[in-house]
Amino acid sequence: MKIAIPVEGKQLSSHFGYCEGFNIYIIENKEVVSTEYLQNPGHKPGLLPRLLGEAKVNVVVAGGMGSRAQELFAENGIEVLTGAAGIADEIIKEYIKGNIVSTGEVCSHDHDDHDHDHENCSH
Repeated sequence: MKIAIPVEGKQLSSHFGYCEGFNIYIIENKEVVSTEYLQNPGHKPGLLPRLLGEAKVNVVVAGGMGSRAQELFAENGIEVLTGAAGIADEIIKEYIKGNIVSTGEVCSHDHDDHDHDHENCSH
């Protein structure tokens, strides 16, 4: 199983579509057996769901995400869990323990206004 977390350094990125990249954790028997890093090639509608689908990612754990992005991930066979925050390596440990439950956080603000706080609003 492959789980992707959008990151800025070691932290989960609150700007999903604009993150530096994705930590991809390969999990077998409830243990992380390896990790990969996938650089974000840029924010273009539909690109990240396709890219992570091609990387065979099964689950994306994010802070929040727009409803259209969530639909695109579903179309690529990728489950989306929203409402996460913190350090990516700690989030994956909680995921393995079964402690990450999606809050259904959906980003619905004006995407052109990037001067306000986007906490838990990933796009």
